[in-house]
Amino acid sequence: MLSKNQIKLITSLQQKKYRDLHQLFVAEGNKLISDLIAAKTKVEYLIYTKEWNTKNSIGNQVKINNRIETDAIQMKKISSLKSPSSVLAVFKMPTREVNEKNIQNSLSILLDDVQDPGNLGTIIRIADWFGIKHIFCSCNTVDLYNPKVIQATMGAISSVNVSYVDLKTMILKYKKPDFPIYGTFLEGEIIYKCELQKKGFIIMGNEGKGVSESIQKLVSNKLYIPDFPCGEAASESLNVSVATSIICSEFRRQEF
Repeated sequence: MLSKNQIKLITSLQQKKYRDLHQLFVAEGNKLISDLIAAKTKVEYLIYTKEWNTKNSIGNQVKINNRIETDAIQMKKISSLKSPSSVLAVFKMPTREVNEKNIQNSLSILLDDVQDPGNLGTIIRIADWFGIKHIFCSCNTVDLYNPKVIQATMGAISSVNVSYVDLKTMILKYKKPDFPIYGTFLEGEIIYKCELQKKGFIIMGNEGKGVSESIQKLVSNKLYIPDFPCGEAASESLNVSVATSIICSEFRRQEF
């Protein structure tokens, strides 16, 4: 069973300051935990119910020092989910390395102050699906290791390199005539009429404010996702993760 100190530690990881302090984060559910273990993310604790343990062998292929069997009551205490899973793991935050050559020759997503954990998690899944290996977040973007972000990635967090940077500095470092900086705007060029390149930055803005003014000035290619039918009243804007999916899909479609 879990000790009081272990319960206190795990529940504290729902807050960013304690995740940063301990360099730990929590994941729940079979698939998510399996994917993180397969990606060689170091496990600090693997916690599960007896019923789960009789049916599963997650983590048996690697050395995990702290395997703890507990009950549904304790699982509810440490879980951040409304319906707690029967397995939870505490992982060490991995060291993330940026491959500059890969960035120069491929597409990366830049997130300008995205606030909703579900949006960030979904965008990471979208990036993974469309083969985009790097996401760069502004320092005010929601924390990658927020439990809601982790759950929303559905395991894609193990395949996509997510870094927090000063976006302006990042853009200026890579911006060249042959390296486009794409951004989404209401006054941009219709994306389906654009000839899109296989490399560059795709900037997605804040849910309410869009791309910030200072970053807008650095955009070389403004893109617009049109509503249909044109000229008729529609929603004011698209959800940022939905917009990201449409944009990434069009980039990849043009490669065929």
